Amino acid sequence: MSDPADYRVPKAVRPAFEEVVALTDAFCQEHLDEEFAELCRQAVAALARKRPSPLSTGKPESWAMGVVYAIGQHNFIFDKTQSFYMSAGEIAEAFGYAASTAGNWGKKVRELLKIRGYDHQWMRSDLVDSLSMVWLVSVNGLIIDVRIAPREIQEEAYRRGMIPYIPADRE
Repeated sequence: MSDPADYRVPKAVRPAFEEVVALTDAFCQEHLDEEFAELCRQAVAALARKRPSPLSTGKPESWAMGVVYAIGQHNFIFDKTQSFYMSAGEIAEAFGYAASTAGNWGKKVRELLKIRGYDHQWMRSDLVDSLSMVWLVSVNGLIIDVRIAPREIQEEAYRRGMIPYIPADRE
């Protein structure tokens, strides 16, 4: 189990955080991998830090399912061509719910965490590196792939949280 303090989880919400993370960790260990588990932990921690924390209401299984669904959906888990594929029904069944319920909880988590489009914060590293949409930024009204932009532009995009790392540092 991860230490809630490592994720800056308020003490009052730590029991709920630990319950939900235990469920997401178990699911990811059985069906996915450690990177998915870490993304789920970060999502649960972000929910725990909200005021008031939504984790204080609802069942831990519902939140765990919603987090797995939202993170999975954002990482194309429902696409059969991806290395990690599961159906919504399989996720829901693992937590004892119907697929429609999983979709509703996934939507709730996406809305609470404001997960949008190609938000690199919630993506697996292999997707971040391979999806060109992650790297498109607008510079003076012109959309460019920041990976081929001058270093100053890359640094500014990184400083603003628009990209996950400075591409020039990886070359």
